[in-house]
Amino acid sequence: MILVTGANGQVGSELNYLSSAYPFDFVFAGSKDLDITNNDAVFDFFNKNKITYVINCAAYTAVDKAEEDKENAAAVNVKGAMHLAQACTLRNIPLVHISTDYVYHNSQNTPFLESDPTNPQGVYAATKLEGEEIIKKIHPRTMIIRTSWVYSTFGNNFVKTMLRLGAERDQLNIIFDQVGSPTYARDLAKGILDIINMSAKGDVPDTTFNTTYHFSNEGVCSWYDFAKAIFDMKDIACDVQPIVTAQYPTPAKRPHFSLLNKTKIKEAFGLKVPYWRDSLSEMLKEIA
Repeated sequence: MILVTGANGQVGSELNYLSSAYPFDFVFAGSKDLDITNNDAVFDFFNKNKITYVINCAAYTAVDKAEEDKENAAAVNVKGAMHLAQACTLRNIPLVHISTDYVYHNSQNTPFLESDPTNPQGVYAATKLEGEEIIKKIHPRTMIIRTSWVYSTFGNNFVKTMLRLGAERDQLNIIFDQVGSPTYARDLAKGILDIINMSAKGDVPDTTFNTTYHFSNEGVCSWYDFAKAIFDMKDIACDVQPIVTAQYPTPAKRPHFSLLNKTKIKEAFGLKVPYWRDSLSEMLKEIA
């Protein structure tokens, strides 16, 4: 049985959507079903369910709010992850943990490798990295997947916000000096389930659950390019103007460059990662 925490989020919802295509039983747990910040609740949940894999999608992701809400951000991103890792290590259960490109925030201009130095800026990024470091020490069978710019057919995200604002306004100002790659949550969910399927069949070595990987869609763009692509594909006549980050200040700093190198995960599992515009087109067809 695969436990998916954070089941009501974007990645968790896409895992649920795809689950019927895979030969596993699943239990999808939102925060009301399983409070991962409560250690007793986590251990009780594991005692009552025969779990064989865990995919931790639960996270405090309100990047700006976290600057004034450090305690709650740390409770989910650090303590919650730690409790899951402790329960997993007692039962030798492989853990897949979703993390973020925000852990880097370095002044380089080449795609980040998993081995590159981290330099988190802000509470969200710092708590995500701290969570990573703690669970790696606790549980060797942990696979950390850092991703970026996640959007989905489910929940609220940049794509849906652009569609709404594009229909309401004649012009939008969008940041063009933050560069990375979007991630369609369904592509990420499929990649994770394919990896677990390979693991369950013994097609990949167990050491694959003892490292960090990157996953985002192929290609590169700015938020400006992303917005332009959304409007072009939907024939929305909204004038998009490029602005720099300084013109749109936020409580938490965003990395100016966070393009992730996916070579490691592609070579380890033979994954084919779709191009970001192709995945955006698929997502827009889905919500249409």
